[in-house]
Amino acid sequence: MTRSLPIRARSAFDDVGFAATLDALVTQTQELYLADEVPWVVGYSGGKDSTAVLQLTWMALAGLRPEQRTKQVHVISTDTLVENPVVAAWVTHSLEVLADAAKQQGLPIAPHRLTPSVTDTFWVNLIGRGYPAPRPKFRWCTERLKIKPSNAFIREMVRSHGEAILVLGTRKAESSGRSHRMTALEARRVRDLLSPNGSLPNCLVYSPVDSWSNDDVWTFLMQRPNPWGYSNKELLTMYQGASPDGECPLVVDASTPSCGDSRFGCWTCTLVDKDKSMSAMIQNDEEKEWMLPLLDLRDALDVADDRPLRDFRRMNGSVQLFHDKPIPGPYLQEAREDWLTRLLEAQTWIRANGPEYVRSLELITLPELEEIRRIWVVDKHEFDDRVPVIFQAATGQPYPGAPLDEHLPLGPDTAEILHSVIGDDRLHYELVRELLDIEQRHRSQARRAGLFESLEKTLRRGFYDDEADATARAIARRDALRRDTPAQPDADPDPLDMKDGFVRLSAVDAESA
Repeated sequence: MTRSLPIRARSAFDDVGFAATLDALVTQTQELYLADEVPWVVGYSGGKDSTAVLQLTWMALAGLRPEQRTKQVHVISTDTLVENPVVAAWVTHSLEVLADAAKQQGLPIAPHRLTPSVTDTFWVNLIGRGYPAPRPKFRWCTERLKIKPSNAFIREMVRSHGEAILVLGTRKAESSGRSHRMTALEARRVRDLLSPNGSLPNCLVYSPVDSWSNDDVWTFLMQRPNPWGYSNKELLTMYQGASPDGECPLVVDASTPSCGDSRFGCWTCTLVDKDKSMSAMIQNDEEKEWMLPLLDLRDALDVADDRPLRDFRRMNGSVQLFHDKPIPGPYLQEAREDWLTRLLEAQTWIRANGPEYVRSLELITLPELEEIRRIWVVDKHEFDDRVPVIFQAATGQPYPGAPLDEHLPLGPDTAEILHSVIGDDRLHYELVRELLDIEQRHRSQARRAGLFESLEKTLRRGFYDDEADATARAIARRDALRRDTPAQPDADPDPLDMKDGFVRLSAVDAESA
């Protein structure tokens, strides 16, 4: 009787052993550090891979003589402001401990917490501008929240020094796609161990753990103590809590799951079916039940059909068709106000009912609230100025923001009168409100240049009776442009349609007009 034995995945430590592999890697990192004056930028997320790379870099610098540590190493961590709060708190505290330890040990390591600009944050775009929750085909968040802050820092390093070396915890074992991309970049190397960066010129990438598996990373973190005094065992516990079964088993074959597969990210992420890590944290630890409002809000954002929440017009006011139906645009005012209410209510509930360490939790910052208020009032002409009202209703506290810089000629009282006159006709109300706001803003100007263009743009955006009327006009415009629909001489052409050019007058009609 033959018996099949489980096959253990190959480890990076198999050839020469754990200690010798680490010694060689530390020596390699030291030689690369001493080879030039190009500054290093270490990407640190607080996760296992970036922790392992930062730990290796720290060990390499600590092994050099003080006079050799002449080159600054920048440790950057990007906080999207919608990170899992537990992970965000972990990383923020880690950076503080790291800075103190580097100073005490005389190491040239400087941590930097990077955040997106206020105009790029998740809530400013979703609640302020009305961008729908991210989807695979409209993934507007990654570039604004993660890539731009880190790239701006790296580009500044390149501008100052001509080059930069980016030290990352990317590994080929993460996925076949990652392995393929890393191998392709390796083929373009002009220096040993340094691959070009696909999007940042004059930026080279050093990946010291590129051949490590998940288990190699955990072996290293458990066998070698964290040199800046943070607990790698607590990191393991955090990953363990984010695993659905609550366990990090000893991996003996390819079928055994590793807790290293746990993924942390933005708690608002709708690019995945479920936030498994947050759900597992709540399931495995009663103390984490304060995160339930976050999970509920995230699930509300991930509604299957959000058309009732969105305008039938695109952000620029146009009506675009797909299978003869309008492609939905930004969230309506009512939906944006509802998202802000839910967010502030969740923040208020967590502060009141959560453990001590989340009593000051900020799900949305005051600068974000101020930018949302500006967008609503100034850009969207919603002079009813609802942010202070919503804030007070949701939190029970007066709005802490300053008065608007704009001395609004119209305000909530005018909006209330307008509502009472127009009633429930949303399109009519928005059209009149915007026309009034534009005219009042131009009234105070010495030269009223651009007034008629702004009024015409508003009319073209809001002259429809309703969505059905807008859809019918869009279909007629499309068909006319395709020359599929014959002109109807008995019907009076719409002046706006004539201006669009898809209705043309005959020579006789043009003469009489």
